[in-house]
Amino acid sequence: EVRIVESGGGLVQAGGSLRLSCEASRFTFDDFDDYAIGWFRQAPGKEREGVLCISPTGGITYYADDVKGRFAISSDNAKNTVYLQMNSLKPEDTAVYYCATEGSYCSGDGQYWGQGTQVTVSS
Repeated sequence: EVRIVESGGGLVQAGGSLRLSCEASRFTFDDFDDYAIGWFRQAPGKEREGVLCISPTGGITYYADDVKGRFAISSDNAKNTVYLQMNSLKPEDTAVYYCATEGSYCSGDGQYWGQGTQVTVSS
């Protein structure tokens, strides 16, 4: 089964930056670059929501309007890793951030999930 591991979370002050990494492995019948990879987040007491997704062709889909201009997603296929660069962080960005495969296009539906990484933004 595909294994997803997120890293890079932590505590940061408002206005600061973090870069999250999502490394995928253990593909059996296909490759990392066949998958769309999405970032999702779940804040305390709220439902999980999509943040950003990158398709196999490099197309980018924003699921959350409030991260436009602040967050960016990129992919390094040689490392089977997708990054989420988060700038100008706000306290409301505090959440557990998850990475997931989404099939061949950015559907908003995760297939294989990581364990999540905590991001806490202090005011």
